Amino acid sequence: MGIVIAVVAVLLVVGLVVGFVAARRGPDKGALLEPPPAPRPPRPGVGPDDAKPNEPSSGVGLAPRPGEAPPEEETPEALVPEPDAATVAEIEAALAEAVEEEQREAVRPRFRDRLGRARGTVAGYLTSIRSRGVDDETWEELEEALIRADVGVQTTQALLDDLREEVKAKGITDSEALLEQLKGDIKVRLADGDRSLTIGSEPGVPSVWLFVGVNGVGKTTTIGKVAKQQAEAGRKVVMAAGDTFRAAAAEQLGAWAERTGADLVRGAENSDPSAVIYDAVQRAGSRGADLVLADTAGRLHTKTNLMEELKKVRRVADREPGKVTEVLLVLDATTGQNGLTQAKQFTEAVDVTGIVLTKLDGSAKGGIVLAINAEIGLPIKLVGLGETVDDLIEFDPDEFVEALFS
Repeated sequence: MGIVIAVVAVLLVVGLVVGFVAARRGPDKGALLEPPPAPRPPRPGVGPDDAKPNEPSSGVGLAPRPGEAPPEEETPEALVPEPDAATVAEIEAALAEAVEEEQREAVRPRFRDRLGRARGTVAGYLTSIRSRGVDDETWEELEEALIRADVGVQTTQALLDDLREEVKAKGITDSEALLEQLKGDIKVRLADGDRSLTIGSEPGVPSVWLFVGVNGVGKTTTIGKVAKQQAEAGRKVVMAAGDTFRAAAAEQLGAWAERTGADLVRGAENSDPSAVIYDAVQRAGSRGADLVLADTAGRLHTKTNLMEELKKVRRVADREPGKVTEVLLVLDATTGQNGLTQAKQFTEAVDVTGIVLTKLDGSAKGGIVLAINAEIGLPIKLVGLGETVDDLIEFDPDEFVEALFS
């Protein structure tokens, strides 16, 4: 009996010790407590008050009804990683750059903003002329200013001869009135000629625009920009990489074709340019394209055989189903009077219909516009005032003259 009592006493002591130790330690700190499940949203049209007897309104622990999908488990927001500060800054910078690029391309460039260098050529002369009346020195300064601006001697003389007669007939003695008369005369001269780009409307007859000019003037880039503008106008475009003697030209056109969604037709290196352009016209006809933009070789215009090659290209491009509606001579405005020589020779070879004047925002003096118009009789149809797509714009004579003489 004494043994039993001793055993019971020992058990009681052990129980008290275990309970005391458990109370001191508390719950297991390493155990993770699972949060209670989120309440199940009520079914449409059924609120808590509509729950059936003995059915919890919260929906906790309920099995899905027949035909009802089990509720999706929601990922706790705490488990979704947040981007770090560097990532956020990079994303914001990319978005800002995209917005800036879109805004830059959406704004049409102004001649006044882009002709700063050309305006600087004549600015000193104009300031001197405005400071006094009309005298012999005024005429000398006007002549020098126009020649320095690349108007050319012949065109300058014709322009000033007409101006002298008007000054005498109208009795102009004020220098400011003299300059206004000069600007008006130039605007009238530049207004001659059709500056629109011709595209036919006959179904199944794609228009062909040939781009000619020497190497380095920006022919290929101009074609790419024109392709983008025409594609945005809703026209289906085919590009012809007819400059087969310069591999970079075909690669460049390929990049523009991907950007604009245009078809590209190219041939093997040093292959016949006429054959490439012929294939492009045939593809345009079979696919219902509206326009073929054809690049051509741009080697030195002084070589007779190259001019003969361009004549052949012109004949082939005009075969059915295509029709050549524009032959655009691309000139670099910074070449000055040399551009006038190019214009004369290319016009004789391929019946140029208009001029695309590139790099007018650079070191160009601007007067070449007047020389081309007066001595060749060709309208300036497009001008390049920068590097972006939207910097290739239609030529505006009034805006050009005001920007040059302001």
